[in-house]
Amino acid sequence: MATTRAKMFLAVFLASMVAKSRQLTCQNDLRRPEYTDISVECGTSSISLAILVCPVIYTGLNESLLILNHIFDKPECKGTLDESVTPPVVRFTFPLNMTNACGSNFMTTSAAGTGIFADFSNIQTVNVSGVVRSNDPTTGVVTYNAELKYYYSCAYPLEYLINNTQVEVSASSIAVKDNNGSFISTLSMELFSDVNYGKPLIIPALGLELRTDIYVQVKAANLTDQYHVLMDRCYASISSLPTNSTFFNLFVSCSQDQMTTMHENGDSHHARFSFPAFRFLEQQNQAVSSYYLHCIIRLCEISTCNDFKQCSNSRRRRDVDTTGVSEATTLSSAVPIITRNENAPTSREEATSTRMGLGIAVGVLTLGVIVILVAAAVLYRRLRPF
Repeated sequence: MATTRAKMFLAVFLASMVAKSRQLTCQNDLRRPEYTDISVECGTSSISLAILVCPVIYTGLNESLLILNHIFDKPECKGTLDESVTPPVVRFTFPLNMTNACGSNFMTTSAAGTGIFADFSNIQTVNVSGVVRSNDPTTGVVTYNAELKYYYSCAYPLEYLINNTQVEVSASSIAVKDNNGSFISTLSMELFSDVNYGKPLIIPALGLELRTDIYVQVKAANLTDQYHVLMDRCYASISSLPTNSTFFNLFVSCSQDQMTTMHENGDSHHARFSFPAFRFLEQQNQAVSSYYLHCIIRLCEISTCNDFKQCSNSRRRRDVDTTGVSEATTLSSAVPIITRNENAPTSREEATSTRMGLGIAVGVLTLGVIVILVAAAVLYRRLRPF
């Protein structure tokens, strides 16, 4: 008997909650649920869901009965009513972390690269998905409430291009453009002058001396713990956009230039390498050599990073021009690596050289005139009659 009374009290309480929600939040927005009632924001560190609450109330339920991935006991996984927008919504927000993503499913798929990543045979994408379901409070044999299901899915590519990093007078400043469904906004490239990566590289106006060590760090901020940063390729090009431009590979997958030193790659949230400053022969007649750095970055799951480090025939690598950069996968800065070209004279050296050459020419000409005059005088004396 007590059990029956408790059930009746619960039913009355839920009914009053539904009536209260209908009165407080909906007014003229009551209607049947539709597929478009959920919106999904795929952020770089979290996923946010927004579900229209009025159709939920229309079915006889309320916001408290929407459950994310069957998780009832975690307050951080519960929805919150937002009446500051019209129509009102129920919001769910959870981090991109396998251990605390409110029951979301993480699935990583692999496929051959296309477009800018055509040189790579294994490009990964992680898909994060789940469902918000209604929890019907009815305890009897039948119910008159519809079952609501709101599915969500976010796909995150794990291969990116950090492009157009040009270093000029001071340390580079990366401009980041955030895009839904991408980790690109968490990536940055920095240049340092010391092996401890503590001193930003400052390049003098006349350029770096050749063979000066340049330390490069690619870092991911606010990245979920199950991924590491792995550099697939880094190269330098004369043009900020490498299309139809001379380029030089610092390393490609398992192959690297003998002067490039890899310090860390695929072992943490940052990857590091160094190389000595060089110049392009194409710029040998210029006072300085200026070029840009580009890096193709992979975010690999910790369990698979070592597989990508293995050198095998399945990892294709070719020295080809890189084209087709899209804005969604590009980080840019407006600063060049400049090296001093010791063989190219400066304007002052050119002026000094010109003056010296002119002086030598005048001296030779004067000496020639004197020799001719002396020879003429001697010849005149010999031929003159006594």
